[in-house]
Amino acid sequence: MQLIDAGTPATLAASVRARFHEVFGEEPTTVGRAPGRVNLIGEHTDYNAGLCLPVALPHATYAAVRLREDGVIRLRSAQADDTWEGTLADVGPGHPRGWPAYVAGVLWALADVGYAVPGVDVVIDSTVPVGAGLSSSAAIECSVAAAVVAALGGSLTDEVRELLVPACMRAEIEVAGAPTGGMDQAVSLFAQEGRALLLDFQDGSRTQVSLPLHEAGLAFLVVDTRVSHALVDGGYASRRADCERAVAQLGISSLRDATLADLDRLDDDRVRRRVRHVVTEIERVEEVVAAAAHGSWQRVGDLFVASHASMRDDYEISCEELDLVVETALAHGALGARMTGGGFGGSAIVLAPVDRREEIGDAIVAAFAAASYGEPGLLSPDPSAGVSLE
Repeated sequence: MQLIDAGTPATLAASVRARFHEVFGEEPTTVGRAPGRVNLIGEHTDYNAGLCLPVALPHATYAAVRLREDGVIRLRSAQADDTWEGTLADVGPGHPRGWPAYVAGVLWALADVGYAVPGVDVVIDSTVPVGAGLSSSAAIECSVAAAVVAALGGSLTDEVRELLVPACMRAEIEVAGAPTGGMDQAVSLFAQEGRALLLDFQDGSRTQVSLPLHEAGLAFLVVDTRVSHALVDGGYASRRADCERAVAQLGISSLRDATLADLDRLDDDRVRRRVRHVVTEIERVEEVVAAAAHGSWQRVGDLFVASHASMRDDYEISCEELDLVVETALAHGALGARMTGGGFGGSAIVLAPVDRREEIGDAIVAAFAAASYGEPGLLSPDPSAGVSLE
């Protein structure tokens, strides 16, 4: 079983520093590191004032930054051939496009909340798979935000991190045009090693949840189907619109206040199914937290399976490749499996006994080959720490 390497922070920070010097001829002032994430459970609940339970990946984006005095912004990525150059005056809703939006958008948002952002040179490099539903975009945003704040003389206190969550969200929503509920930015900034982060989007609370997987002889396996995943293609937005329609019809403030009994009050079958997913998914998050606290890992696995069925049938955001991952993993001894992320491709997460992990991974690769799908990518991440300076 071949795994996608997360690399080590020291090595990757040194690499992005060297690339910065190669591109711009000077040393960067700071390097920020921010992880991608995998959501254990709680999909499409964030914008419904619900609950979700993500963990940070060891796979991360590294942003090397140096301030300039002339107001010019120059952006380079190790994962792209193009360079973007402009000023803050060139940044705003809808521009620039592509990956530079996630970088320049952060500079624009930081300036808007009072940071004196001058010109800046930025080089980014990442081990977070792009388009996999593992929040490569938030990893870019948060690494850049951390590096720029540090270059301006700030430190990553909890107060500053609280400010960076909405700033990075604005970069994604307003500049890049990709709807986000804030889960990705919150976990990238606040995650702790060995823990999941229970996010409550009704009261804004964040609770660290211990995940003693190794003690239980278990591990996560994340499968990147490598099926195109993009939050700007309309599928995500249409689900969100269905939820907003239900809220208006039910006369409540959010679907956090909805119950299964409310389904009878909705006149559209599709909207009813969307609401049923959200209501039951929020309940499943609470049950997973309780089951993990009691070491009831088979119950966690069962809840993963129920979550996948809900996303496949009620929210309609799965695909054949994701369904194949889940079916194959369960057939080869996984406790549970589910698609994760925004859907329409992307990744699945498997809860597996450590001694069955390699067999499960190999079986999934073989199943994809038998179905004439492209080879999937495999990660086996331990819950990792959030943003840092390297």
